[in-house]
Amino acid sequence: MKRNGFEIGLLSIAAIWSYAVPGVYAQAPSPPPAKPAAVSTEAAKAEPEVDWHDVTQWGVEGRALADQPRSRWFDRLPSSAEGKVTGAVWGLSRDSAGMMVRFKTDAKAIWADYVLRTDRLDMPHMPATGVSGVDLYARDDKGVWKWVNVTRPDKKEVQQVIQDGLSPGMREYAAYLPLYNGVESLKIGVPHGAAFEGLTPREKPIVFYGTSITHGACASRPGMVHTAILGRRLDRPVVNLGFSGNGRMDAAVGEYLSQIDAAAYVIDCLPNMGPADVRQKCEPLVKQLRAAHPDAPIILVEDREFTNSWILPERTKFHAENHAALKECFEKLKQAGVAKIYYIEGHPLLGDDTEGATDGSHPNDLGFMRQADAFEPVLREALSK
Repeated sequence: MKRNGFEIGLLSIAAIWSYAVPGVYAQAPSPPPAKPAAVSTEAAKAEPEVDWHDVTQWGVEGRALADQPRSRWFDRLPSSAEGKVTGAVWGLSRDSAGMMVRFKTDAKAIWADYVLRTDRLDMPHMPATGVSGVDLYARDDKGVWKWVNVTRPDKKEVQQVIQDGLSPGMREYAAYLPLYNGVESLKIGVPHGAAFEGLTPREKPIVFYGTSITHGACASRPGMVHTAILGRRLDRPVVNLGFSGNGRMDAAVGEYLSQIDAAAYVIDCLPNMGPADVRQKCEPLVKQLRAAHPDAPIILVEDREFTNSWILPERTKFHAENHAALKECFEKLKQAGVAKIYYIEGHPLLGDDTEGATDGSHPNDLGFMRQADAFEPVLREALSK
């Protein structure tokens, strides 16, 4: 869907999600090894015994207002939002973007067993690993989060070893859920007898409200969205309320933002808005949040600049006008005495070398890393006060 001729909402692309990614775990066939006489055929074919742990038994981060009833356990918004937010926002809220489950184990292999909401596994400009994958990270011996591996979904029902051959020792893991698909069920598997502990979701998340970019387009993996990168760098829980093509500073969404006990709010809706929309909606949304949470920092983010806007003067003009409208809102709020508000400029979000986006609009992994770099110092300052 086009908004002001510039932002391409991924909701309109959903109708053509029909590509399937072949499983990449399959290897080229090789001659079978000789069977020892003492090993039976059945024993040679035996699968490893796995203990399965249902993540709903201890919870996932990024599931806003977890104590409120839901139509589906992995929905981002509670069931009361249906009919209050727009139909498009409600439908998109059923994607599991931003959700992450933490656990500890000494297992030498980790499996994922999950059922996706739809069999639309990828998009023309975003791989199945990002749309529908489960992305695994672990803390190293210095406590730093590092990537381990990601599932390669090739059907709606996925059961795969995420990684085997893991080095010995008890450590903390984080598994990020799919960005542009929903999840019906998720279990984490470890070899029978391995130690396992589900970790309770942490409180006071950083809450991001935005567009398809916040939603995660076009990260190659769920852990590569800037919201997830920032969660790891700041060691904080995150709630991702990005709605593809539908991040518009709506008061109805603001009602649910206001109900979250947030460490900070990041409002990043400009890619789906024009200057008139910004002038109409920005101040009311900030005041709505401030009335509910007098001390929570609120960060306003300018529209990122299309990476090809250098050769498209109309886009450059649009970005300048959009940025001016948000800056105007920011200055009015400060003059009105609204405290703890912060501002992030749009120019550095994707870099200036034109390499930070997949399609000019949506970041690739490089672009998401650059966004995280631009957000991080502002968030650190806001959270320190």
